[in-house]
Amino acid sequence: MDTPADGTARVSPHHEGPRVVLNGNALTVGELIALADGAAVPSVAPEARERAVRSWRTAQRLAAAGRLYGRGTGVGAQRSVAVDEDDEVAHGLRLLRSHAGGAGDLLPVRQVRAMLAIRANQLLAGGSGIQPAFVDALTEALRLRVHPAVNEYGGVGTGDLTALAQTALTLLGERPWAGEGLEDTTDPLELTAVPAVPAVPAVPAVPAVPAVPAVPAVPAVPAVPAVPEMAAAPARPEVSEAPAALAEPAVPVAAIAAGEVDGGAVAGGGSDEGVTDGPVGQAPVVADVSTGIGAPTGTALQGGPGAPTGTALQGGPGAPAGTAVPGGPGALTGTGALTDSGAPAGSGAPADTAVPAARITGGAQLSFVRAPLPAPPSEPVTRPERACVVSAPGRSRAPLPGRVPVPVVLRAGDALALLSSNALALAQAALAQGEAGMLLRATHAVAALSLVAVSGSPEAYAAPVHALRPYPGAVHAAGEVRRLLGLPGRPPPRPGGRVQDPFGFRAFPQVHGCALDASERLREIVEVEINCPSENPLMDPDGAAAYHHGGFFAAPLGLALDAAGLALLQTAQLSAARLTALGDPGLTGLPAFLGGGPASSSGAMILEYTANSALAELRSCATPASAGHAVLSRGLEEAASFAGQAARQALRAANAYSVVLACELVAAVRALRMLPGSPPVAAFAVAAAALPAGTDDRPLTDDVTAATELLPLLARL
Repeated sequence: MDTPADGTARVSPHHEGPRVVLNGNALTVGELIALADGAAVPSVAPEARERAVRSWRTAQRLAAAGRLYGRGTGVGAQRSVAVDEDDEVAHGLRLLRSHAGGAGDLLPVRQVRAMLAIRANQLLAGGSGIQPAFVDALTEALRLRVHPAVNEYGGVGTGDLTALAQTALTLLGERPWAGEGLEDTTDPLELTAVPAVPAVPAVPAVPAVPAVPAVPAVPAVPAVPAVPEMAAAPARPEVSEAPAALAEPAVPVAAIAAGEVDGGAVAGGGSDEGVTDGPVGQAPVVADVSTGIGAPTGTALQGGPGAPTGTALQGGPGAPAGTAVPGGPGALTGTGALTDSGAPAGSGAPADTAVPAARITGGAQLSFVRAPLPAPPSEPVTRPERACVVSAPGRSRAPLPGRVPVPVVLRAGDALALLSSNALALAQAALAQGEAGMLLRATHAVAALSLVAVSGSPEAYAAPVHALRPYPGAVHAAGEVRRLLGLPGRPPPRPGGRVQDPFGFRAFPQVHGCALDASERLREIVEVEINCPSENPLMDPDGAAAYHHGGFFAAPLGLALDAAGLALLQTAQLSAARLTALGDPGLTGLPAFLGGGPASSSGAMILEYTANSALAELRSCATPASAGHAVLSRGLEEAASFAGQAARQALRAANAYSVVLACELVAAVRALRMLPGSPPVAAFAVAAAALPAGTDDRPLTDDVTAATELLPLLARL
């Protein structure tokens, strides 16, 4: 980020850093998390993009030869309803709009970024038949650190239809972008209000609009209303009134039908394999200067500071087409008056011709763009393709190079191809698996410290015990505790020690091992799903056929998430049991609840309540989402995996487990501090240096917070 002379912080258009290559078949959960967190930027493997191009061309040929589901037909229960060839593009746009019905809270940025990366990688696997411009736009959004606004609810594990429809409309330009690349800058299109007009002696009328009288001096006007004579002027039928506040409404989409476009349009989408189209009328995208947001061509400039009331943009209400806007404070400057395709200001040229960019005093810039449609493909299609051109709303109402991706031009077949994925559920599952995996590794250190604090027996961790039942997770858990405590594979007997310990210590390898195995299984399934095409219909790689199938049904993912949640609950319950044991004088030889004051001190008693409160949340999250049932779309879709619900439960479960584990860590470190001598264990040295000292009765919220933040470090020991 750099800071210009005016002190305004601006984010560099492209954030460089470690690169993750997307090739459609080798993306890992770790790489995906790096992309989600902005720790890496994506790049597309050339061979993968060529694979996507071949898939797109295959879809064009197959569609020309016969009807494809969702392209030449309706969807769901409407699968038998034919769509006319000339209506396929408009049908796709209607499909996206109708399916963008998500609800609930907006999802966190990292979940949406992970979804974008997954969908780009899946499209590069080459089965969707979508135009490669969508891959370009998805990866560009990740590089620019912008993302669509996506609501939480909408998917049931048979494709994240609402989330991906909202994403598609953002890529097309119907919905605004959000993100770091926009929020940390003075956006050229973000003017929340026109400043109050200072007192002036008199403002002469605009020469080109004789009906406008001079404006008398005023003390301060928060917003100058439109002059009545101007309001009464007839408006162009296709021009809508500009909003009065920064509301970021959607701009109407112009579908190209019979080679005509109605309204402002921005063509192009980063594709270099475009499809031949009929002639396209290219109208400018014009921003309303009174609010700083984009508005249809011809919106009036409602008097900037010091400018004559009623001063109009070219073609605006109340001014003849081509009227020049005078300079002065608040008026357009930099390029002078608006011009008509290079014609002099005031020439009277038609109002729908493209105009060059102009600058508003104060630095805000309006961008007017004319972009050509992509060039024809090297392999022509059998029947003419149609396209849908969208002018971008909100922050991206006019494409800002280096700020947001250029809007993609929708083509026949794109809509369902983009929707056919569980990319959001996979994103949430990957993030949950990454978080849970870190916590499970940290648990080895926490459990080891608790074992030392209660003088537990190492026999339960002996290598020969686990060699007889070689479950990978159990073997690993036992080995990690031995490593962290410096124990040999065959620990010697301890004279005078307990014969055996409570389950929280004795059964730890077996129970925690199941959680490790379930987490690893979840990782494997996520990596299969994010590296394969799941689209329906699926384009055959050899170009011979398109297969209608149920690969979008996310049963493997949902079941793996449910299994991981149940296993996490089991090891969390052992953590809570160890926490209780740490407060038992019979096991530690220390005061009850590790109190350091009078005998009546509560010490760390409350940690049991806090941990069990979080454990109750975790228990509710472990209820299998895959046990759910739904009958949708007039009975055609009579089952669902509910993988999305399972993924959200997994995220909440990981958060709850971190609290349980942090409570145990606070108690274990407190107990070890109260024992004579410090154990020669690296985990204790790290934790003791970070956690607050003292055993007096006091609020332990900060202790638990510090312990939670310490878990990633313990996971790396």
